[in-house]
Amino acid sequence: MPACGILRRMATKDFSKTGDALSSGIKGLDDVLCGGFTPNRMYLCEGVPGSGKTTLGMQFLAAGARNGESVLYVTLSESAEELRDIANSHGWSLEGIRIRELIPSERSLEPDDQYTVFHPSEVELTETTQHILQDVETMKPRRVVFDSLSELRLLAGNPLRYRRQILALKQFFAGRKCTVVLLDDLTATDRDLQVQSIAHGVISLEQMVPEYGSDRRRLRVVKYRGKIFRGGYHDYAIRTGGMEVFPRIVAAEHRRLQETTRISGGVEALDTLLGGGLELGSSTLVVGAPGTGKSTLTAQFVAAAAKQGIKGAMFIFDESMPTLLTRTAGMGIELAKYVQDGTVTVQPVDPAELSPGEFAHSLRCCVERDGARVVVIDSLNGYLNATPEDRFLTIQLHELLSYLAQLGVATLIVGAHQGLVGGAMRTPVDTSYLADAVILLRFYETVGEVRQAISIVKKRGGAHERTIRDFKLTAQGIQIGEPLRRFRGVLTGVPIPLDESAPSKRVEN
Repeated sequence: MPACGILRRMATKDFSKTGDALSSGIKGLDDVLCGGFTPNRMYLCEGVPGSGKTTLGMQFLAAGARNGESVLYVTLSESAEELRDIANSHGWSLEGIRIRELIPSERSLEPDDQYTVFHPSEVELTETTQHILQDVETMKPRRVVFDSLSELRLLAGNPLRYRRQILALKQFFAGRKCTVVLLDDLTATDRDLQVQSIAHGVISLEQMVPEYGSDRRRLRVVKYRGKIFRGGYHDYAIRTGGMEVFPRIVAAEHRRLQETTRISGGVEALDTLLGGGLELGSSTLVVGAPGTGKSTLTAQFVAAAAKQGIKGAMFIFDESMPTLLTRTAGMGIELAKYVQDGTVTVQPVDPAELSPGEFAHSLRCCVERDGARVVVIDSLNGYLNATPEDRFLTIQLHELLSYLAQLGVATLIVGAHQGLVGGAMRTPVDTSYLADAVILLRFYETVGEVRQAISIVKKRGGAHERTIRDFKLTAQGIQIGEPLRRFRGVLTGVPIPLDESAPSKRVEN
């Protein structure tokens, strides 16, 4: 049952405290599952080796152990010592987690212990099952993890016996108030639809290797009987401390009415151009050639908002934090001051290491947890490089901007043109239609000098000035001059001076 409009009412609910579901031990996964696992059911977690199945299983059991529940980890592939090493690498304690190791001993290599008359499925499968049932009867666990199904599949010998074995285990555990997670490493088959059809819910873990950068991981809830969940792919990462899931942003969950509030950019002429300043709950695209002052302009907005007591957050893809603070300080923009007192946060982003889902999660934390009302994404080009599937960038950005707008956040996105001057400059992805306002910065040549110009080419929030003005970056800050009425063709980069002595011609619309 995929997510629908009811998720809007669930957006503010703390799923970690849901009484009718078992927490997976992973906050983001509980969010995707809209609460966690329904108790006393059997679930399948499948993924290739290295995708994090064992980590997920151990976090699930650790959450139960912390609640005082009896939990059991049945391992048919990894030794107990290997599992302890995994726990130690994450800084976990296995106290309260019973590990049942059902791995063939070294005696199975001796010739006298090799089967000649009976198939291993007729002996080993029965013995393995008996050991599992005895442990369950003795411990009466509330949570059980099987790692992994590949061994049971091979021991069963044929699909019919394997399916019946899984069905029998499902009925056995259901009658004993036990929640079971089966781990499948997909080594014996691509996708086991037999177990998927039996399981109450299925979580698929995927690991992707881009041509450059670190591995990317994402999960998807394939099915979940009788319960709403967040569909689609959700990025996740495995770091010291365990698995962290970053739920996909669904803007429709955050719809609310917002009052229109304008904030000043700290420069009177800039506010005049914008028709009074920036509106909270709007998005602004600052676009221009490299070096025209896009990042400086966004820093000016953030510093001006911080001076008014409004928190800000800057995500910088293309510049280091020391360079940004040093450069803005040299122009009289007191960004460093507000970074030190915590009013503004600056987060450098490495596109090769950060997935789009993790970036969106960091942004959500700044807005929902830290209260940022002005957000800068610098730049769109860097965000594009962080997205493995370029064709979905516009959709992701649309969802992100809608989410921020509905929370009353003013968003500034920097977009760098390809090229410096001329009429053929363009951005890698045209997102101008998504933004509520577009600020255009351009180089232009005059009297043997390269200068900058600024203009507002779009603004949905109300009237704005349509002139093209001179734009300077000085030691005293940003300076915006008078409208460039003596030139024609400023936006081409090579303007033509107008003959002031010639009579002006009025252009009729």
